[in-house]
Amino acid sequence: MKIINSPSKGISYVTFTLLLALYFAIVVNVPIYKELVHILSSLEQVKIGFIITIPIFFFAALNFLFNLFSWPLFSKPFFILLLITSSMVSYASYNYGTLFDSNMIANIIETDTSEASSYLSTYSFLWTAIMGVIPALLMFKVKLQPQKGHWLRFILTKIVSMLISLIVIAVIAALYYQDYASVGRNNSYLKKIIIPTQYVYSSASYVKENYLTTPEPYREIGVDAKQSEDAQVQAAEKPTLLVFVVGETARSQNYQLNGYHRETNPYTSTLDVISFQDVASCGTATAVSVPCMFSQLTHSNFDRQQADNQDNALDIMQRAGVDIVWEDNDGGDKHVAHNVKKTEIDRTQHNALCDGQTCYDMALLKNFDQQVSDMQGNRVIAMHLIGSHGPTYFQRYPKDKAYFQPDCQQADIENCSVEQIVNTYDNTIRYTDFVLAETIAKLKSLEDRYNTALIYISDHGESLGENGMFLHGMPYSLAPDYQKRVPLILWMSPGFKQAKHINTGCLNQEAQKRATHSHDNVFHSLLGIMDVETSAYDGALDIFKTCRTS
Repeated sequence: MKIINSPSKGISYVTFTLLLALYFAIVVNVPIYKELVHILSSLEQVKIGFIITIPIFFFAALNFLFNLFSWPLFSKPFFILLLITSSMVSYASYNYGTLFDSNMIANIIETDTSEASSYLSTYSFLWTAIMGVIPALLMFKVKLQPQKGHWLRFILTKIVSMLISLIVIAVIAALYYQDYASVGRNNSYLKKIIIPTQYVYSSASYVKENYLTTPEPYREIGVDAKQSEDAQVQAAEKPTLLVFVVGETARSQNYQLNGYHRETNPYTSTLDVISFQDVASCGTATAVSVPCMFSQLTHSNFDRQQADNQDNALDIMQRAGVDIVWEDNDGGDKHVAHNVKKTEIDRTQHNALCDGQTCYDMALLKNFDQQVSDMQGNRVIAMHLIGSHGPTYFQRYPKDKAYFQPDCQQADIENCSVEQIVNTYDNTIRYTDFVLAETIAKLKSLEDRYNTALIYISDHGESLGENGMFLHGMPYSLAPDYQKRVPLILWMSPGFKQAKHINTGCLNQEAQKRATHSHDNVFHSLLGIMDVETSAYDGALDIFKTCRTS
């Protein structure tokens, strides 16, 4: 069988694949060269030959892999898509230090349009256009010619190209295996930066797990849940009203309450709050941390699919008779509030709090009193903030709350100084503090009718340029503490303390403990403080239990 050739001239598929592999090895993978410069410059001695072989190694490896996908009718659409998406990955990896593992892919897919648009900027468009779109257009126009003659000759030519690549890799390994092994073992995260292998693999894993795997049957837990007799009596006489605030991208290190040198908590610091000093997040992205904190699963055994297919703390409290409402200003509840009443801020409106794309978190309090009045018995309102969501930090607070100056009034934060980025980020923390104080003021105004309290905890932290890293989402084992340490703040009314028999001195001491608290505590602490009795509850993970007297 012969290959039908077009009479017009073109390049062979083997040549096309070689050029594409060369472009990826030299240009698209600039993030890994940036990282290697940092790593190799810190070594006392580096072989020049080893450095020279690095792009050659990438070229040979990518040529081998690309040949597996370089076939008539398939090559162009596949590699055009690969090139454009790879340019986006290259931009994020180079400028923010982002690693595209499965959790990051989940976070991207579950990000709504408004959140996604915050990552768009003139700089990102230019990067993607120059590195991805323009080369893709050239690729579209180029004419490809299979090897003249039989299919067998075409395949043999491809095999020869792949074998030569393997020989090159083998020669490099023979000469510099020890150098590659040393750098690789000491910096295992490097393989997660290579484009396109890591993000393609992670995307395939995400698709397989979420769309090609039989879903787990839904599992009810805490089916025996009920409120204690005291809680039921209080629900009739003076109900509990707990506001549980889920923060976004707030890191503990920038909290004045936790020792930060700047006044980022001027509003709550005067309200007799308790701030827990060392709290670990479950993940480094919302798609992991929010489902995890409400789940009975812990950081050590968390599985998103399993968490999505079993009851969480909200479900169990609702089963026990606690009235639950979820209010969202951060683009979605990550499947946490799928069984409870839920409202989302309409970010398309134009008013003092919304600009048509995003809303300040104060919008969550607009109908607060009515929301409370519409509920029954003991109540929990979960408020999901947009908080410090980047990179458009400047959109999270109004201009009159831009306390730290100069700030960074643009999405491409890589073109701002670190000082500006930190100022802008600290303004978001300060504005969140204002929102919390206003929420507490609302709760204080209702103290005559309810025993009120507020718990605030963030989903994950953020990198602000430390070691050249920005934003969040690093694999947990590689992520710095800036992405894994989050604030946990508690405010309680006198009536709440009395009704729940809380020893505040004890709780203050508990808050000072190090390496003790994490998102693992949320599930059991919510059940415990709302006096929900169930076999799903573990008192050892309830931060309140040791400080409640009978």
